[in-house]
Amino acid sequence: MYIGPYQLSNNLIVAPMAGVTDRPFRTLCKYFGAGHAVSEMMTSDKTLRMSKKSLYRANFDGELAPISAQIAGSEPADLAEAARYQVANGAQIVDINMGCPAKKVCNKLAGSALLQDEDLVARILDTVVAAVDVPVTLKTRLGYLNGHENIMRVAKRAEEAGIAALALHGRTREDMYLNTARYSLIKDVKDMLSIPVIANGDIDSPEKAKYVLDYTGADAVMIGRAAQGRPWIFREIAHYLKTGEHLAAPSIQEVKEVLLGHLSELYEFYGEYSGCRISRKHIAWYTKGLRSSNEFRQSMYKVESTVEQYKVVEDYFNNLLIHGEIMSDVQVEHVNLLETK
Repeated sequence: MYIGPYQLSNNLIVAPMAGVTDRPFRTLCKYFGAGHAVSEMMTSDKTLRMSKKSLYRANFDGELAPISAQIAGSEPADLAEAARYQVANGAQIVDINMGCPAKKVCNKLAGSALLQDEDLVARILDTVVAAVDVPVTLKTRLGYLNGHENIMRVAKRAEEAGIAALALHGRTREDMYLNTARYSLIKDVKDMLSIPVIANGDIDSPEKAKYVLDYTGADAVMIGRAAQGRPWIFREIAHYLKTGEHLAAPSIQEVKEVLLGHLSELYEFYGEYSGCRISRKHIAWYTKGLRSSNEFRQSMYKVESTVEQYKVVEDYFNNLLIHGEIMSDVQVEHVNLLETK
């Protein structure tokens, strides 16, 4: 699959997730076989561009190409300026966010709230594409309200504007992350467009990835929440798509090594205070479903230093290894929990 001149190594893409897809997470997912990853969304508000949080989100140092920076906002000129800024910062692809359903984003008429105003959508697409000499992609939803899905018009207008690829979440903004993703409109969009279409929503297992690719005809799948605490899902899906067979679940020893390595990267990236606090959610995701994990997490949340946090995680996994904990049953349980969401 190509995005503009960039050929991806495969058709598995890490979805942009606020507070999750920072550089350490993107790098880890690529290590486990993701062919592409999109950054957390960065506001087009230039008054916030030099904030500490924005600078972390715009850090692409040493990241495997192609580098994709997602921008969010509602003013075409501001989004164009943000696109130019990110290209100057090293982005090789710019992604426009028209899919985020969060209230604080939609209240500013950004994210999926933009789908209520198709004229504004068109102006944003035209302005941003014209502003930069790199491929511009679009991440969006089926529409704003159920029963008023307008993705067919938005998708066609995106192609006309010169959007290089379209990532489509199979829900409306009204759905948030409830109900189940609907793939029929993704199939219709793919049938209509000549640009690459990326299917997103509820893709949480190798079988689901294959089903969505086969059903929609999409060029790629985008995986978000299912990769939280489970970055090896890209390795599992890639193997299944190639062979039709399942890889063995990772051992507890491998999970331990991956998590501790992830923590080290987070500590180095964010520093002592933020590194310790941001790591907590990742530790919770990695340990979900393991023996005595709830009790472990409750005590882990109280730890205030990276050194102590690293040690309590290491000790927890060492204890699991002593008692012969295996990952296969946990893996199945985790997949089943995701599938019921």
